[in-house]
Order: sequence, then structure tokens, then C-alpha cells
Amino acid sequence: MMEAIILILTIINSIVLILLLIKSFKKNDSGDLADELRKNRMEITSGISASIGTLSESLKATSEMQSKVIKTELEAIASREAQLRDSLIESLQTNDRHMTSKLETYSEKLGEIKTTLETRVKAMEESNAKKLDEMRTVVDEKLQSTLEERISRSFKEVSERLEQVYKGLGEMQTLATGVGDLKKVLSNVKARGILGEIQLGAILEDMLTPDQYETNCVTVEGSRDPVEYAVKLPGSSEGSHVYLPVDSKFPVDAYVNLNDAYESADPEKLNEAKKILISRIKSFAKDIRDKYVSPPATTDFAIMFLPTEGLYSEVVKLGLVEILQNDYKVTVAGPTTMAALLNSLRMGFRTLAIQKRSGEIWATLGAVKTEFGKFEEVLTVAQNRLTQTSNEIEKLIGTRTKAINRKLRGITALPEEATAEYFPASEDV
Repeated sequence: MMEAIILILTIINSIVLILLLIKSFKKNDSGDLADELRKNRMEITSGISASIGTLSESLKATSEMQSKVIKTELEAIASREAQLRDSLIESLQTNDRHMTSKLETYSEKLGEIKTTLETRVKAMEESNAKKLDEMRTVVDEKLQSTLEERISRSFKEVSERLEQVYKGLGEMQTLATGVGDLKKVLSNVKARGILGEIQLGAILEDMLTPDQYETNCVTVEGSRDPVEYAVKLPGSSEGSHVYLPVDSKFPVDAYVNLNDAYESADPEKLNEAKKILISRIKSFAKDIRDKYVSPPATTDFAIMFLPTEGLYSEVVKLGLVEILQNDYKVTVAGPTTMAALLNSLRMGFRTLAIQKRSGEIWATLGAVKTEFGKFEEVLTVAQNRLTQTSNEIEKLIGTRTKAINRKLRGITALPEEATAEYFPASEDV
């Protein structure tokens, strides 16, 4: 702080010196400037020294005074610190006593709470144990009843299933017997033929009308070999027809041998079975062509019906369809193919019938047109007569009724009860 005051005083003296120099410079010449500066410098130095001495004394007095004030303040602060320390110690001791009292109270309350909790926990344990026993008893009873019920139900279902199994075994035995019978039937060549014939007949009966085919028909003149079925196609002249021979063939043994060969996966056995089936089918086709095809009484081809789709697919797979058509004029058909073929023939029959009946329908329409003209004339005459009758009735109602009313105007009308004797009521009124 002392250094700052000295610095300020030095700056002030410098400023005063500069002002005096400026003033002297204005008044005196430059020759007296050095003397004037030297004099002023000495005055300023002596003034500064005096100021510094005065300032030092002032600062010393101020420092002594401040030391006394600081000492007094320090003594007051020490006294206050002692009082605060005593007050704080007393307050801490009081808080200690309060805390000790509260801790004792809390300890007592914690003991009571602990005792209460132990009592309640023990009561809850006893209650829970009792309830668990009751629940265990109820669950055991329900489990026992449910188990007995389910066991009885399971035994009942098992017994029912066993009964169904016994029935199924009986049906299987019956089916095995039937399979054996079917095997016996299929092992007989004649029986196989009858089976195929029955199936072919059922298809023809479903697709065609009885007058569109014949059964056991002799298609070749002078022959004693009738074909199983012959479809009647329209001929070239009115009322004539051409037969389409249809014969069923069922080479079961060759087909079974082929399936066995497929299962054995033996190439040689498979080739041999295919050769046998091809030979049998060709033999059947040749037999059908020689016995039943005789144009113009028949078509130039016949149909060989195979009763099963599996046998038909094997024939198609072996490439026999085109061979039989080209070499033997025989078309092979399975159940589905036969139904489609007959459906096409039925549509042709319907088209032909429509063409035949179209002339008759046209003539009938002409006659109807003529009769309708006559009917129109009769209706016109009847309409004129009805108009005339209506005019006469209107004239009768209008003129005659008014005249009769004028004549009867002076006569008193009788009540209905009096007129009942002369004019009894009609039952229709």
C-alpha cells in the first residue's frame, strides 16, 4: 500500500513539474530554461521528500492505530469463539442426552414390535399350516375322484375301442373271405369275362338309352359268335343302322404277373411279363377283329374294353394303343375313356335327332301360323259380337230402366218383410 501511495505522489509531482516547465518556457527564453529546470527540480525533490516524510509519519500512525483496532477485534473474536465453543459443547451434550433418551425409547418400541411380529408370524404359520392341511385334503379328494373318473372313462373308451377292434377284425375276416372269393372268381377265365361284361353293361346303361345298343348281338352275318355289346349308329338310309362292336377283356393273370415283376425289380422278369401282356392284348384284338368286325354291317373298327384303369394305363404305357388301331382296327378303352367315348356318341345321337326333327318342327310351325290366322278371324268376329251385346245392354240399362222407373214413380214401395212372401230370397244372395 505504501509503494502505491509513493507512486501516486511521484506521478502528481511529475505532472506539476511539466506544467511549470511549460509555463516557464512560455515566459523565459531558452537560455534560462536549464537554470529554471534545475531550480524546479530541486524544489520538486525537496517537496517530494517532505511529502514522503509526512506520508511516512501518517502511515506509521495509521499502522499503529490499525494494529490496535485489529488487536481489539482479535480479542473480541477470541472471546466470541470461546462463547460459541462453550455453547456448542453444551448444545452437543444436550443433543447427546436427547439422542440417548430417544434411542432407549426406540429400543423399547423395537422390542415391542419384535414381540408383536413374532406373535403374528407364529399365528400366520399356524394358520397357513392349517389351511395347507385343508387344501391338501381337498386336493387329495379331488385328485382321487378325478383319477377314478378318468380311469373309469379310460377303461370305458378302451373297452369301446376293443369292441370296435373286434368288429373290425370280424369285418376283416369277412373281407378276407370276400377277397378269397374274388380271387377264386378272378382265377376263372369265364368269371373274369362276366365281371368285365357286367361293368361294361353298367356303363352303357348309364350313358345310352336301351334302343341305342344291343346285348349279345351277332354283327357278322352267318356267325355264331355274338359280341357282348353293340352300339347302334345311324346308317346311310332312313331307319338303318350300323353296329359298333364293344367287347370286354380282362387278362388278370398277365397283369398280376406284371405287377409282381415291378415289385421284384428284376429286369428280366419285368421284360418277360411285359411280353406276355403284349401278346395277350394283341391276341384279344385279333380275336375281336376276326369275329365282330364286318363292314358295312359294322363299323371298320371295334372297341376293346379293359375293366380297370391300372390295366388300361399299362396298355397305354406299353404303346399298344396305336399298334392295335393300325394293325387290328381295335380301339382300347378303360372305364373313364369308355364313358367319355359314349358321351361323345350320345351328343352325336342328339345332334342327328335334332336334324331329323327340324323339318317336322318347321312344318308344324307353318300349320300353327295358318291356324293362328283363322283364330285371329274368329277372335275378331267374337269381339264384334261382344261389342254389339255390350251396346244393347247399355241401351237396355239406360233407356228401358228409365222408362220403367217413370212408370213406377207413383207406386209406393213395400218393406222387405212384405215382399218376402211374393219374392222369396235366393240362396245365392
